[in-house]
Amino acid sequence: MNTSEKLPSRMLGSSGIAVSAIGLGCMSLSGVYGASSDDDGIALIRDALDRGITFLDTSDAYGAGHNETIVGKAIKGRRGEIVLATKFGNVGGRGGKFADGRPEFVMTSCEASLKRLNVEVIDLYYQHRIDPDVPIEDTVGAMARLVQQGKVRALGLSEASPKTIRRAQAVHPIAAVQNEFSLLYRNEAEETLRTTRELKIAFVAYSPLGRGLLTGVVEDPNKMAETDARRRHPRFAAENIAANLKLVDRIKAIAAGKDCTPGQLVLAWLLAQGNDIVPIPGTKRTARLHENIGALSVRLSAADLAAIEQAVPAGAVAGLRYPEAQMKSVYV
Repeated sequence: MNTSEKLPSRMLGSSGIAVSAIGLGCMSLSGVYGASSDDDGIALIRDALDRGITFLDTSDAYGAGHNETIVGKAIKGRRGEIVLATKFGNVGGRGGKFADGRPEFVMTSCEASLKRLNVEVIDLYYQHRIDPDVPIEDTVGAMARLVQQGKVRALGLSEASPKTIRRAQAVHPIAAVQNEFSLLYRNEAEETLRTTRELKIAFVAYSPLGRGLLTGVVEDPNKMAETDARRRHPRFAAENIAANLKLVDRIKAIAAGKDCTPGQLVLAWLLAQGNDIVPIPGTKRTARLHENIGALSVRLSAADLAAIEQAVPAGAVAGLRYPEAQMKSVYV
């Protein structure tokens, strides 16, 4: 029985597909930020559905396919309630490459994802990382064939630059671009947003909480699990974390005045940037899931928005958003 609550919705570009205004990023359910339990992950996804989230985001790169398998188990019997997004092409540095956009790889990756997810169609299929060695026209051309075959409903790009987005759009309509966007990462995100708005493409914002930094609960990165990927992220490094926590303290002060959590405040700020933006915060914890949904009830005035942006100016964060080697594979 469907017991889902009703959340506000937003459209994925011109695709005609509506999703809850906040989605759920599922990556952390595959051990990226420390140990995770499959049973707990499945329960969390189902709780998200019960609370009105209709947009689930996964990738074949998360846990080398494990994440898609978990999502597939969680949505069994509830497929009609959700918009399911997954990705291909992020090969993580294997063979010296971070991306694979070959048309044949597109087709085989989709078949494998459909099998792991145990579904007949993927609602939104992203190229996870842009392959500089394959023309984007060739990659998107193959993705368009998946639409023609009825295996995919809409197409997306992740970590694509405005130039790449324009070239892709000329081949087949792009419904969504998924790039990092938060108070801590704005300059390139806002540049991308100008392009997506011109082309009527939705902006799906990943890491909207700055990988947890903006929630205010990260105080000592050394206390993170040894397997937590954030230990390798420059923003959490010893030479940067103190400066970044000072920015977070400013957010905490504003949140206290609004009677909400820091995480809710920054999600509300992102939601207020436009109805074409859909944040997809990820979490392993039920309490955090409920907190994130609560951001939809936070109302920010123009003065509030200005105060938040003054507290954390664009470009104020210390450290790159990925380890240096990975920076070559983003915003391509």
